[in-house]
Amino acid sequence: MSFPPLVEPAEDLTTDEVRRYSRHLIIPDVGMTGQKRLKNAKVLVIGAGGLGSPALLYLAAAGVGTIGIAEFDEVDESNLQRQVIHGQSDVGRSKAQSAKESIAETNPYVKVVLHEGRLDNDNVMDVFAGYDLIVDGTDNFATRYMVNDAAYFLGIPYVWGSIYRFDGQASVFAPMLGDDLPCYRCLYPEPPPPGMVPSCAEGGVLGVLCAAIGSIQVNEAIKLLAGIGDPIAGRLMIYDALEMEYRKLKVRKDPNCALCGENPTVTGLIDYDTFCGAISEDAAEAAADSTISVRQLEEMLQQREAGERDFVLVDVREPNEFEINRIPGSVLIPKGEFLNGNALGELPSDRQVVLHCKSGVRSAEALAVLKGAGYSDAVHVGGGVVAWVDQIDPSQPTY
Repeated sequence: MSFPPLVEPAEDLTTDEVRRYSRHLIIPDVGMTGQKRLKNAKVLVIGAGGLGSPALLYLAAAGVGTIGIAEFDEVDESNLQRQVIHGQSDVGRSKAQSAKESIAETNPYVKVVLHEGRLDNDNVMDVFAGYDLIVDGTDNFATRYMVNDAAYFLGIPYVWGSIYRFDGQASVFAPMLGDDLPCYRCLYPEPPPPGMVPSCAEGGVLGVLCAAIGSIQVNEAIKLLAGIGDPIAGRLMIYDALEMEYRKLKVRKDPNCALCGENPTVTGLIDYDTFCGAISEDAAEAAADSTISVRQLEEMLQQREAGERDFVLVDVREPNEFEINRIPGSVLIPKGEFLNGNALGELPSDRQVVLHCKSGVRSAEALAVLKGAGYSDAVHVGGGVVAWVDQIDPSQPTY
């Protein structure tokens, strides 16, 4: 299904711009008019990370006239495996500032607008206002639902992408462009249960997958802005990098959608953190009075070494994470073994159990299982191995 172009053409291209975009200008479907539309376009990219990096670079190279960057984070060394808009010298710097400088090197004719605060209910509508299109490169469900809802209320189409390990997805959500077109909530009416879907920080992502999905997002953005081709609104593109397989699935508008359905129940921005939940209610309840700090754990380990205390320290991460760094004296039992019940047969009943993971989310979920099995004195380590490396043993690598 084709759509009218989102943007009117700019008045003209300069001689330098004609030289720069000549390979676009000789494509009949783009031509001078299409390139002028790109020049006149205002596109907001949410995130300057894995998906945002290729998206920003290719939007700039394509000649999109105004590019907004919504990003609050700083560059970390672990980002550089996939976030190609940043370099080694950018570690510790603002991602938004780093991305702006890279865009200036790619195309000095592009205007870059920075939105360096964290997007939330208080500012998202103001940030989105005035843009023709949004490219969503976020990596958490709470922000995705917020982006979807705010874009719908403002009547702005957006291009969505998602990545995990070797798998990627992309689609265009634009119910304002057609009565039968779905929004993100039509595809995912409810977020997955807390802890069910690991983040990229927990599960990893193949660096080059970001380029594959990010470039697809830009391809869709160009089609929408210039009014060419057949955008994938109403379809979900699924990419399996290991099998090198692309599939497209039909996504139908849900007449019962809470946002764009016939009787909407979401008529304004909601509490997205509560809606999505970082951890389950059981995990939050289990951790409420059973969380210790890494400083407390260090003291406990010293007492155990001196024979003054006895407990078992369990790392609930995956084996490949255990190879990167670890808290000394810990044993590995992945979270999945707690969820399927196998871990209970490996744990002593006469000693306290202390759990930890990377940041504290997975260990809280495992703690809920232990509490339910009668391990009333079990605790978990808030902040996990990240806090341990940061506060106790900075000689270890982070990831």
